[in-house]
Amino acid sequence: MNDLLLSSCQMGSITLQNRIVMLPMTRNRAIGNNPNELMAEYYGQRASAGLIITEGTAPSPNALGYANIPGIFTKEQVEKWKLTTDAVHKKGGKIFVQLMHTGRMGNPKNLPEGAELIAPSALPAIGKAIKNTQRTNEYHTPREMNLEDILNVQMEFVIASKNAIEAGFDGVELHGANEHIIEQFLSPISNQRTDIYGSTIENRCRFAIETIQKVGIEIGFDKVAIRLSPFGANSWENDDENTFATYDYLSSELNKFGLAYLHHVDHTAIGGNLVPIEIKQKIRENFKNTILISGGFDVHSAEETIENNLADLVGFGRPFIGNPDLVERIEKNWEINTNLDTTTFYSSDAKGYTDYSTFKNQ
Repeated sequence: MNDLLLSSCQMGSITLQNRIVMLPMTRNRAIGNNPNELMAEYYGQRASAGLIITEGTAPSPNALGYANIPGIFTKEQVEKWKLTTDAVHKKGGKIFVQLMHTGRMGNPKNLPEGAELIAPSALPAIGKAIKNTQRTNEYHTPREMNLEDILNVQMEFVIASKNAIEAGFDGVELHGANEHIIEQFLSPISNQRTDIYGSTIENRCRFAIETIQKVGIEIGFDKVAIRLSPFGANSWENDDENTFATYDYLSSELNKFGLAYLHHVDHTAIGGNLVPIEIKQKIRENFKNTILISGGFDVHSAEETIENNLADLVGFGRPFIGNPDLVERIEKNWEINTNLDTTTFYSSDAKGYTDYSTFKNQ
């Protein structure tokens, strides 16, 4: 039985038709960084999810560190995103846009003319960089942000959030995970500043908290969410005590705002660092509003997670690629397609994107 997973959920002022969330997945279909009709078809096909969170979307030119990711900082982009929000809403779905600034994770070759690679500190990321889909390039050293840069980036998130509401989104999720710019401020490995945005836990959390506050004041806190990945990135390796203390403090502070939800992602299932159950329990204890959890769940473990009150919503990523009707398959106990063509995950056309069949049409 999947009664809990399929039950409705009140998320702030929004009623979700079920607790199944389609997770953000970069698919590289936004040619020229503009949303398009193909993307609208893709999201519209999956509108039976309780909530859809879009792929990471840049709030500014400096945030466009990956190839063919969409932006939401021009009038043209706002207008083209309306194709997607209309497609989802016509089928009764709800959709948040994930606002993602790549910071030092980006590649200068993917940035438009006049943009630059910036980050809390002038330190390159750890490991191999992703250029399109191949992990073959070293990361580049960003320019350290000054105080004016910090205020500018925060304002870019605010403007992008207002653009999102204009485009018809039900809310925004700020990407504070996966070593992107918000997490780069949170970690003492990527943030080695000595001013009010560095050195202490409170200072390193300041950028995230201020950004949330500024966005919430403009569009309403019940339309704002944040994604976090404690222990889930290279920036947290071998620093368990500090990591736990950081997210204990941050989740307590975030609870003060009345956010739509807190999205906690666990990368263990794809080879990431082990995420202790204690931090999940602490976040649940500290944050009283809706919690979304994601990371390698199947239907059984998702149902169990909700039943155990560790989360209110559970996210699914890859299952939504090959199963546009995933919710109906779960409801009817139909077989879930796991035969996915990974070579088409990050291409540019409909193949492996909008051409997966529903169970009824197989």
